[in-house]
Amino acid sequence: MESGVFFVLAFVIGLVVLMIASMWKIFEKAGKPGWAAIIPIYNTIILLEIAKKPWWWFLLMLIPYLGVIWSIWTWNMVVKNFGRTEGFTVGVILLSFIFIPILAFGDDKYIGTEAPSNPNILDANV
Repeated sequence: MESGVFFVLAFVIGLVVLMIASMWKIFEKAGKPGWAAIIPIYNTIILLEIAKKPWWWFLLMLIPYLGVIWSIWTWNMVVKNFGRTEGFTVGVILLSFIFIPILAFGDDKYIGTEAPSNPNILDANV
């Protein structure tokens, strides 16, 4: 019985380390300090910056039940700022231990600060 407890504990610790390393890498890809991934609350503020959302969304995330909406919306914007679609967001929400490392260690580049590829997209006369 004790070996089963050890296996579960080792698995949970490994999963936590994987998620912290993934967040660290995502932060670095977005030009933010990687060490912010290990600081509670501050890491959510940095994630909101990557998503291009205001810091006070963190307060909205604290609302029971409704906060889930803002959390999902934040991850959707993070995923989009790395050039992925809403389908990938669904993966991040349902299987985060698989999709967040894919986002972190894959070839995805942070495009949140780049200008649109079509320069006329901002022109109101088009």
